[in-house]
Amino acid sequence: MKKALAAITTFIATAAAAQDLPAGFTCCNLHHDKNRISDANWTHAPMIPAGATIRVLAYGNYEANVEIDGQPFVIAHEYGRKQENVQQFMSRIVVNASPRGKIASWPEPMRSAVAKGTVVSGMTREQVIVSVGYPPMHRTPTLDAPVWNHWQSRAGRFEVYWGADGKVERTNGVKDRPGS
Repeated sequence: MKKALAAITTFIATAAAAQDLPAGFTCCNLHHDKNRISDANWTHAPMIPAGATIRVLAYGNYEANVEIDGQPFVIAHEYGRKQENVQQFMSRIVVNASPRGKIASWPEPMRSAVAKGTVVSGMTREQVIVSVGYPPMHRTPTLDAPVWNHWQSRAGRFEVYWGADGKVERTNGVKDRPGS
């Protein structure tokens, strides 16, 4: 089984190189359920840290087959697909430069929040994206919105409220939110 999976991965990787598919680093912390990552990025699930190496191997209907730090995953574009296609979504997930250097330059409360995948008051939009990912577009169609809707699980969501200064003013519905 492992040999067959390795052969399939090699085949897909070769096809990806021929299609000039994106490769780089993860923009943000991504959460997975086994080998599947939803665009809802459910924060209750295990986390892949921002800045992991990522390579798109192939696109399917509303999903991308990727390799993250050498492991195969499927990123499913389930909720925002009416607002953008999977290639547009993936162009936000795969970035050219690792965010880890930028994270290291942020003040300690922000670095700790990103390491835990949480949101704290005073974070910028960029810091929230790195920490919990992009909000799904079906509930937050623009990043300029005064409230972002994120999900902890299929049944539980949380909101991030932005102040006039462009920083997190408060959150609602977030479990274990130190400093909020």
